[in-house]
Amino acid sequence: MSVLPRIAVLLLMCVELIYCSVTYDSKAIVIDGQRRILISGSIHYPRSTPEMWEDLIQKAKDGGLDVVETYVFWNGHEPSPGNYYFEGRYDLVRFIKTIQKAGLYANLRIGPYVCAEWNFGGFPVWLKYVPGISFRTDNEPFKKAMKGFTEKIVNLMKSERLYESQGGPIILSQIENEYGPQGKALGAAGYNYMTWAANMAVGLGTGVPWVMCKQDDAPDPVINTCNGFYCDEFTPNKAYKPTMWTEAWSGWFNEFGGPIHQRPVQDLAFAVARFIQKGGSMFNYYMYHGGTNFGRTAGGPFITTSYDYDAPIDEYGLLRQPKYGHLRELHRAIKLAEKALVSANPTVTSLGNSQQAHVFSSESGGCAAFLSNYNTKSAARVFFNNMHYNIPPWSISILPDCRNAVFNTAKVGAQTSQLAMVPSNVDLFSWESYDEDLSALNDGLTTMTTTGLLEQINVTRDTSDYLWYITNVDIGSSESFLHTGDLPTLMVQSSGHALHVFINGQLTGSAFGSRENRRFLYTGKVNLHAGSNKIALLSVAVGLPNIGGHFETWNTGVLGPVALHGLNSGKWDLSWQKWTYQVGLKGEAMNLVSPNGISSVEWIQNSLAAQTQQPLTWHKAYFNAPDGDEPLALDMEGMGKGQIWINGQSIGRYWTAYANGDCSRCSYSGTFRPIKCQVGCGKPTQRWYHVPRSWLKPSQNLLVVFEELGGNPSKISLVKRTLSGVCADVFEYHPMIKNWRTESYGRTQGILKPKIHLQCNPGQSISSIRFASFGTPLGTCGTFQQGTCHAPNSYAILQNKCVGQERCSVAISNTNFKQDPCPNVLKRLSVEAVCAPTTTVGQPRG
Repeated sequence: MSVLPRIAVLLLMCVELIYCSVTYDSKAIVIDGQRRILISGSIHYPRSTPEMWEDLIQKAKDGGLDVVETYVFWNGHEPSPGNYYFEGRYDLVRFIKTIQKAGLYANLRIGPYVCAEWNFGGFPVWLKYVPGISFRTDNEPFKKAMKGFTEKIVNLMKSERLYESQGGPIILSQIENEYGPQGKALGAAGYNYMTWAANMAVGLGTGVPWVMCKQDDAPDPVINTCNGFYCDEFTPNKAYKPTMWTEAWSGWFNEFGGPIHQRPVQDLAFAVARFIQKGGSMFNYYMYHGGTNFGRTAGGPFITTSYDYDAPIDEYGLLRQPKYGHLRELHRAIKLAEKALVSANPTVTSLGNSQQAHVFSSESGGCAAFLSNYNTKSAARVFFNNMHYNIPPWSISILPDCRNAVFNTAKVGAQTSQLAMVPSNVDLFSWESYDEDLSALNDGLTTMTTTGLLEQINVTRDTSDYLWYITNVDIGSSESFLHTGDLPTLMVQSSGHALHVFINGQLTGSAFGSRENRRFLYTGKVNLHAGSNKIALLSVAVGLPNIGGHFETWNTGVLGPVALHGLNSGKWDLSWQKWTYQVGLKGEAMNLVSPNGISSVEWIQNSLAAQTQQPLTWHKAYFNAPDGDEPLALDMEGMGKGQIWINGQSIGRYWTAYANGDCSRCSYSGTFRPIKCQVGCGKPTQRWYHVPRSWLKPSQNLLVVFEELGGNPSKISLVKRTLSGVCADVFEYHPMIKNWRTESYGRTQGILKPKIHLQCNPGQSISSIRFASFGTPLGTCGTFQQGTCHAPNSYAILQNKCVGQERCSVAISNTNFKQDPCPNVLKRLSVEAVCAPTTTVGQPRG
């Protein structure tokens, strides 16, 4: 063979190797020739700051993740046609490279429709106004725009060599998002669009597989995947595709006026183990870190600024324990069984009425077993592999060697963290206020005057949450109500999200919709006088819709009818009068949120302004950055509804809406739904609003608040999110319970005595032991009580081992506590410890 053909063959082989380094078969994603069980978690780059990314991703790695998943947010990257933005929180390349630096893989879910409780589902609002467009269907204008953005992202990733086929971290990409139900509703047009999207994506030549979630008819080679609270019943549409779960919901989002949703970690771990035992090979927590909907990015509508999602890493970047630690142990157990899991399909054996064994055997002789108990109330004692195992209700035990149960989904050994909001001792000083100038309506900011009522987003193009609808009514002196005092009633039908009604410059009343009822009716008495009266309706959006068939066509704003009742003539329909429209507020137009714009108006000292809490008021104050590095938040409990800015950066929308729900029931066992485990009923849905430390200067930080309803800004305070204490609650080893992990996950021979592990945050130490009992203590973290069995030296041992230390561990055994306080009784060690800054650690207290 000549030299030239030989070189050509080598080049061809190189190309082939480069572009085939990530493939798949029926068992798993294959990376560099190795099948992998992939553990993934969602972290969305715009929902945190670049300064937070490295810490978040390292915590994901420490938690046992292989992959970080993110959507790509079109409206953040292309705010106007052809003008792209990849800076700050939208620096996608930096985010992916941070993942790479940590040694993790990335799953880039381009969409570009993301849903995600994100404004307009991630679509830029300008897309709605492309001539002839119809979203997410077989529509040429939409497909052209979608392809253009997808190519932009893929080419950007290629130019930075970020696909695994180029040596980068991206091993998977997603096109579209949960399209299956909508595609079926659209029939042929939906199928044609879905097929086009898949072929378009594959044709971009990324060298890594593409996935489509909730898309049962995804065409080859695209992999269809599952989203949901449980996915153990899911199978891919072809036998040669792996079983993948792109969204294992770790909790649920929150809406203003609703309770906080929490998913017990025992159930989440059970769902994951159940998926793996059925042959699943990749799962992704949605969310692993939820973060914050800064600015006006929250969609829905009515989604809170917090997108905490009850995730293993909370909104502020702190570990949520025991969820983080318990899942980390789950991941270690799965990794111990990985070789067997990817080698063969499981053999399923019944162990009882609601109990099963799923056994995986590898060609090299490896064996892994999952012992499950689906009963929601009763523990089960099962016989497997010539041994007995006790399995709690609604749980699965993992035996990486088919003998030793190193993990059980219902037995939580990880510590519980007590996170608290504590005062920062920073004063918000020099409060001043400025009332939105209602006399300026129709003055210089007017968009248009026309007959009839207009849809809000068509007027504002989502440049502001606010749109004024203004009209005048002439009241004759002969109207009866002027003499009787029986005021007429104004009725306003709105499809907006909130409405404030002003009569002659005075707030008359407000009304609000909800996610369930976007259309609402305002009804209120109005004090009109003889002559001309100005009716000004301020319609407020609380995020654009992000889900639903052709949600781009949904209406927002005051669409009528608007009518006065109780006049001499009866009903006066104002809907088809001349209406004047003003987009936004005067304060927005003058850029009062910016340090450069605050001098454009005369501010009033708060001592005077506080005497009357006016609606539509701007407040400003200055503060210095607090010491330390704890995450920060604003406590807004004393305020009503509005928006917050710090140094010109938008923290987001706030709303002291009180949570309505059922907070009376929660159990980890049984099928989970968001209504099952709710907290915070009767309290504000969101009280604290995340303030990134990277947005602060050492001193003279400008805080601006726009308040719609009224409120006392002097009650606003800056607080620190801190770890105030930790708890551990672990059973002793018992010969009949084979679910204790080993000290080192690198080996499984021998069962070691369990330990409790307590750890404060860096810079903190355990200052005291609030509770300690080895025996049969009662309650949970924060409510522990001594039971009938208690080792008297429990406090002394914990104090000696732990006080003054950042972390400590104590073996759970009779010998360690000098005696068996109750022989032949299964005991546990329950501990609650206080964490405090190291410099203030004091004497232990019992």
